[in-house]
Amino acid sequence: MTSFLLVPVIDLLGGQVVRAVRGQRHLYRPIESPLCRGSEPLAVASALCERAASDTLYVADLDALTGRDAQTPLLARLLAARPGLRVWLDGGFNDLASARATLAGLGEHAVRVRPVFGTESFSSAEAFDECFPEGAAAGTPLPEALLSLDRRQETPMDPAGAWTQPARWPRELIVMTLDRVGADAGPDLDTLAAVQARSPQAGLIGAGGIRSKADLEAAQAAGARGWLVASALHDLKLRAR
Repeated sequence: MTSFLLVPVIDLLGGQVVRAVRGQRHLYRPIESPLCRGSEPLAVASALCERAASDTLYVADLDALTGRDAQTPLLARLLAARPGLRVWLDGGFNDLASARATLAGLGEHAVRVRPVFGTESFSSAEAFDECFPEGAAAGTPLPEALLSLDRRQETPMDPAGAWTQPARWPRELIVMTLDRVGADAGPDLDTLAAVQARSPQAGLIGAGGIRSKADLEAAQAAGARGWLVASALHDLKLRAR
């Protein structure tokens, strides 16, 4: 699986790592994993990165995603403890200012963080347009930013209309099917193909549903550049070659 990115994921809620189940956040509970004891974020992150042989970690700050204070001090401690780590951070950013504020709070560690803007979180069409202006000539306020195209129950989660504006999509996209997260249901390759058809030049990172090496191979064959994975790593169904 040459050049395929296997990106481990931690979901942070109240200072602990929780197990994600179909995006139903009210059901999330502290992780219990054969990889490590307890749900302390640094221990879980270290175990996942070792299992996946990855120096990139996707972090979903569920406190911020559900309207509470961002867990910026916890993230700063995680980055300080692992100097070689790069983090893709979904901090529930609803506009450009919120992402910049979180990055500023991380101080010197911010250079190792890529903000992830989820379509579920944008406060308005104007906020989306500010983060991802149309056309390369317009430039991008945060060049490293990722856009996550979020979807649940076959419907885009998209108050800002981002799904309908592929001309504004950045060079790398996350295709997030929340129904498949933690569901042991297989990857959503149909949605991946639909996004690829609309943005052929984009590098696509899938999310949700991976159960095995065979699923990863199918995702790569379908055009994915990589996949976000948590449950299959915790359940010892998957490891890096």
